[in-house]
Amino acid sequence: MSTETIRTFNSFAEFYPFYLQEHSNDTCRRLHYVGSLLVLAILAYALLTQQWIWLLALPFAGYGFAWVGHFFFEKNKPASFKYPFYSLLGDWVMLKDAFTGRIRF
Repeated sequence: MSTETIRTFNSFAEFYPFYLQEHSNDTCRRLHYVGSLLVLAILAYALLTQQWIWLLALPFAGYGFAWVGHFFFEKNKPASFKYPFYSLLGDWVMLKDAFTGRIRF
């Protein structure tokens, strides 16, 4: 049995600084960006071609790159294990923040 405690966040605004702390490694963050952009590309392809089978690849593309970043570079457990909704939202906000220059790409 794990002795880890799950922190309680009352809003995404409370969660996001924790999320960024869990993504302090540049390579981990960049792998998240690759996964998120690949998700958008696969989604666009599926919509344009109406080959819906490609939608099955979305979680593998998104989470695959992110989890490699966490396990091999960040050396922590993905936040999605404990905070799935906030973590998914965090991926997209972090990507937006990278593109707008708020955080280092």
